[in-house]
Amino acid sequence: MQPQDNNSIFWIDTGRVRPNPYQPRRTFDEDKLRDLAESIRQYGILQPLVVTRHEVEKADGGIVVEYELIAGERRLRASRIAEVGQVPVVIRSVEDSERVKLEIAIVENIQREDLNPIDRALAFNKLVKDFNFKHIQVAKKVNKSREYISNSLRLLSLPKVIQTALAEGKITEGHTRPLMMLCDRKEEQDTLFEEILLKKLTVRDAEGIARRIAQDKIRKKENVFSSEILEMEKNLTKKLGTRVQIESREIGGKITIDFSSEDDLKQLLEHISKQQNKQEEIYLEDINEEEEISNTNDEKKSSEELEVEKKEKMLEQQKKEEQENLEMYNIKNFTI
Repeated sequence: MQPQDNNSIFWIDTGRVRPNPYQPRRTFDEDKLRDLAESIRQYGILQPLVVTRHEVEKADGGIVVEYELIAGERRLRASRIAEVGQVPVVIRSVEDSERVKLEIAIVENIQREDLNPIDRALAFNKLVKDFNFKHIQVAKKVNKSREYISNSLRLLSLPKVIQTALAEGKITEGHTRPLMMLCDRKEEQDTLFEEILLKKLTVRDAEGIARRIAQDKIRKKENVFSSEILEMEKNLTKKLGTRVQIESREIGGKITIDFSSEDDLKQLLEHISKQQNKQEEIYLEDINEEEEISNTNDEKKSSEELEVEKKEKMLEQQKKEEQENLEMYNIKNFTI
């Protein structure tokens, strides 16, 4: 089968199509694949896959035709789930370079908005690193600005756990901006990331926190804080689960505790109240324990021991009275 035109559509067996080794997508949502498979069962594949055709010589001298996917992996996977026997394809020239295959796969996914931000950044990075593309060249290929490409590539500088959360949709690309502001403060970055996940912070809230941290960094540079105060800030931040700032003055000072919403404030107050009640319970337990020990010790004393203690106290009192009498008649207490 020789195609007459690159735009001609052919039907080939689903099992004869190999995946694209340069596929930029790394993650596929299984639920969405099943939905697409159901759509394919009902309406068929509306947009053909893009493949290259290879003739491979077998050991017995025969020729076997193989097809390598360039674009359309989601449709291919869904077709296999739907158990479709054949899929429509457009066959590209076999002379297309590996770079062209990657370009086509990226452009198709970008145009369809199928790539998550991390897969997109990895695909751009491959063009830059493996094929020596400049950022402006990548931008022209995908019809985006150079800043868009550069900002996408910056996502790869984030810790893997944040990249994974972004790829899985747990945070948005907008959340990465304030997180990048804290790239030189790992602990603060981790804390803000956890707050975004647990408290469902908006991008604006996260940016506000990041700015306050940056201002706090300047504040600590301009003012020398004791290591004790900095340690207190750290411990309070850890115990309360939110950012705490201690500012000392000549007389007294102030403590600032961050909260992102009214519910967050209520939870914070409940947490402080629980901690206070817990301390009071521990204090009362300690007092009761001391009283029990004292009572137990008193019970253990025999009547003889009590009598001895009584006599010792009486002797001490007598000695004290004798000493007072001696001092009273001391010559130093008289004048001529």
